Amino acid sequence: MDYNWNWAVLFEEQYLSWLISGFGWTVSVALSAWCIAIVIGVLVGVGKTVPNRFIRAICATYVELFRNVPLLVQMFIWYFAVPEMVPDDWGRWMKRDMPNPEFVTAVVALGLYTASRIAEQVRAGIETVPPGLTAAATAHGLNVSQTYRYVLLPISFRMIVPPLTSEFLTVFKNSSLALTIGLLELTAQSQQIAEYTFQGFEAFTAATVIYVCIALIATILMQILEKYTRIPGYVGKEG
Repeated sequence: MDYNWNWAVLFEEQYLSWLISGFGWTVSVALSAWCIAIVIGVLVGVGKTVPNRFIRAICATYVELFRNVPLLVQMFIWYFAVPEMVPDDWGRWMKRDMPNPEFVTAVVALGLYTASRIAEQVRAGIETVPPGLTAAATAHGLNVSQTYRYVLLPISFRMIVPPLTSEFLTVFKNSSLALTIGLLELTAQSQQIAEYTFQGFEAFTAATVIYVCIALIATILMQILEKYTRIPGYVGKEG
């Protein structure tokens, strides 16, 4: 294959600025979606374990709905369908007047989708706590909310740091789907560079390197967090 390699094109002012801009949008989407996912995911995950059947049913429905519908479909629904389903004034605002509608849509869709996955991690973490600890909390006079606050959540959150690391990395990878609704994040900018310069290998290699660097940094940070939150000698079951 006679391919004309030209790595210098990536350092030309215009294309370098595109990569930097795409990196910025990728990080912004991923971190914003992660904040939404953590808050909602924890609430839903806890809701799936509470004694109230109605709350458990609502939370289980949320998880099954958002986790089993492909993220790409959810982005299309939020971007194209939802503005047509709400009242006309709201729809016009979402399509015309809302600042950065592509960014907002990507954050909402990715955040709600990831929340359904985090909810399952939280649920699993809570259910891994030995029932003897819950019984001991009840015996000491703690009510349900106090048991969650002082016993279940502190232990379960420390146990689910490793799987949360995987979800955190997945958020960055899934943010690339935002290009399908017009957000010029890192993958979209790389594609644009390839179309302008016909240097596709260089453009997507640069994107790959950036994604790998993001993953390595995130992994190191989460490993440090895991080190400081690990429960010494705890094996997640009753002896």
